[in-house]
Amino acid sequence: MLDKTIPYVEFWMKRPAGLSIREKKLPAEFKITTYQPEDEKAWTEIECSVLEFDEVNAAHAYFDKAFAPYPEELRKRMLFIETENGEKVATCSAWWKEVAGKSVPLLHWLAVKPEFQGHGLATILVSEATKLLQQYGEDQPIYLHTQTWSHAAVGLYESFGYQLVKENIDGFINPDYLQAMSILESLKK
Repeated sequence: MLDKTIPYVEFWMKRPAGLSIREKKLPAEFKITTYQPEDEKAWTEIECSVLEFDEVNAAHAYFDKAFAPYPEELRKRMLFIETENGEKVATCSAWWKEVAGKSVPLLHWLAVKPEFQGHGLATILVSEATKLLQQYGEDQPIYLHTQTWSHAAVGLYESFGYQLVKENIDGFINPDYLQAMSILESLKK
């Protein structure tokens, strides 16, 4: 869940090309699935449960704008973790962002419903999405965009080789980088 008690500052992380990916075993009571038509409802529920959106309509609007135009890519790139009874409880996408006419691999929108956190599901999704990004990205560096409110996930990302970087995905210096690093450092104390 997002920690909205601290200032919100955005930053980027980057994973160098060619790193191996550590394997994690999914607990037996869960399974990984990919997007199927109408899973946008599950995606919005998961993202709202971790406070990424204040209301379901805003989450639906984001999904419709960012993901819905790419139905074939959704089926390949949007991952879910389901319970034995079919409830989708976690999601992450192995997406991309167009930068200067190039598709840049992007780990995107990792979220686990609060009541299912602590089972290693985020770790499984980062592993699986990173594998997909390596497969689809043809050995390019992989980026992820995050913010100080998600500080609890930074260590997870780092354990997979993602590194905090001063630059945004477009290569320009992030003017908020130092502020973000100061906030993250203060949280370690």
